[in-house]
Amino acid sequence: MQLNETQLSQVDAQIKRLVGTESYYGNVYKNLGITGISSQEEFEKLPFSSKDDLRNAYPLGIQAVPDEEVVRIHSSSGTTGKPVIIPYTAKDVDDWAIMFARCYEMAGITNKDRIQITPGYGLWTAGIGFQAGCEKLGAMAIPMGPGNTEKQLQMMQDLKATVITATSSYALLLAEEINKRGLKDKIYLKKGVFGSERWSNKMRAYIQKELGIELYDIYGLTEIYGPGIGINCEKESGIHYWDDYVYIEIIDPKTGEVLPDGEEGEIVITTLVKEGAPLIRFRTHDMSRIIPEKCACGSQYPRIDIIKGRSDDMFKVHGVNMFPSQVEEILQNIDGASSEYNITIAHDDEKNRDIMIVTVEIEGRVNFEKTAKTIQEVFKSKIGVTPRITPVPIGTLPRSEKKTKRVVDYREV
Repeated sequence: MQLNETQLSQVDAQIKRLVGTESYYGNVYKNLGITGISSQEEFEKLPFSSKDDLRNAYPLGIQAVPDEEVVRIHSSSGTTGKPVIIPYTAKDVDDWAIMFARCYEMAGITNKDRIQITPGYGLWTAGIGFQAGCEKLGAMAIPMGPGNTEKQLQMMQDLKATVITATSSYALLLAEEINKRGLKDKIYLKKGVFGSERWSNKMRAYIQKELGIELYDIYGLTEIYGPGIGINCEKESGIHYWDDYVYIEIIDPKTGEVLPDGEEGEIVITTLVKEGAPLIRFRTHDMSRIIPEKCACGSQYPRIDIIKGRSDDMFKVHGVNMFPSQVEEILQNIDGASSEYNITIAHDDEKNRDIMIVTVEIEGRVNFEKTAKTIQEVFKSKIGVTPRITPVPIGTLPRSEKKTKRVVDYREV
């Protein structure tokens, strides 16, 4: 998918504006002699931007407007290295709310809905984004924030919330609690809008069944505004994204080469009209593909496929590269295995070999030992590694209000 004329002129305007500032990227482009672009070929020669750049520019080096135009900052929820600080102008905040309201509309949510917002507020973009979009739509916001499940369930019943917004991990916890307490007939939920982390088909099916709701995947990242730059429609065939605000290309994560539409690779995003911290060719590390066909829903907005994982999620054991998505694929096809698992990797100094332990929640109706053996065999045949499998009862592994950490690697890097 190539830049159209409008997008091309918007990127050109962004570069010209950046070059006129002393911002981090303004100086990068000046040093490279870049003053603008006039073609797709020139665009694809532009350097990628990355999270490392944003950390190097900490705290406000990427700010491309005067201080008096910045009305808010957000920061990414990452736990490694310096935090990433993103400044927003009033127009950025409003544009984000417009995109988010579009997401709700794409999910069939209207101003008659009551939206319970459970993601975190503060520096994280989630809670405030869900709320701003809700208010732009004209729906009733119930701004709970994370945690306090008791209160969440009470408000959900008393205020008759029709939409729940959450990370998939927290939605799972709420679904389990509603099931455990027999509250399914006392809640009014019709739809769920979940983001921030990828989730397996097994987890999706469980939440859908226990809550009796339609599920929607919302996409976004702090660096690019926050959640709300795209969402799937009722056809559940990919994520529509707002190409009047962002341009998406897919690259080979190893070579940086732009891939043809339909091929899977890493999502790279360019902000077309962002003011406070414009980003051109930002590497997200999210893995997906552009779906070239028109969607059966009739929307003209382009689509990417659901996020398959992250290029930096990869871990290696016994020389074999693996992704959490492969583990989820194995578990979803094994009777009795739930969607919940974690992986621990360590090095056995005595035997001088790596050990991989997969802890999996197993339903009580099946034999733990036999199910663990089956998982181990499928692992070996599909991935080529034989892990130790530790089966545990449902509900044993911790549930998270934010993103669930699936892989813990104790080896020295």
